[in-house]
Amino acid sequence: MAVAEKVNSRLTLVLDDGNDLMTGKAVYKSKSFNNVKPEATSDQLYAIATAVSGLQERPLYNVERQDDYEITQE
Repeated sequence: MAVAEKVNSRLTLVLDDGNDLMTGKAVYKSKSFNNVKPEATSDQLYAIATAVSGLQERPLYNVERQDDYEITQE
């Protein structure tokens, strides 16, 4: 049986950069933080993201988390 173990996480802040002048569509910029502890909870990451977003020039639009897993045979 295969087992998946979380080995790394990345936290990404998606920031609102206004609207494109030509199309009027929303434009977003992102800032990523690597090597986030895999055992960090969603609540902890959201609290960090909102605290760090206060230091940014652009308003926070979304918070994303990407987890990497290692799959091995048990």
